[in-house]
Amino acid sequence: MRPPNRPLQAMALYSAILSQLVGSVLIGTFAGMWFDEKLGTAPLFLIIFLLAGVAAGAAAMMYTVQKFDSGDKQ
Repeated sequence: MRPPNRPLQAMALYSAILSQLVGSVLIGTFAGMWFDEKLGTAPLFLIIFLLAGVAAGAAAMMYTVQKFDSGDKQ
């Protein structure tokens, strides 16, 4: 990864990575808790959706870093 030219670009990258990771984990956690509550299958869906949220966050993070490295503006 090349070093960012400006500090604001680095801050934008770090905040995007953080929001993607935290957001996907939180969404997975709350979705799993909701399904467990509705179906009465406590911690099964919580674990499944939590792992899916971690995987989705990692994939989004890699996509964001690759996009930042390539220099695409979009």
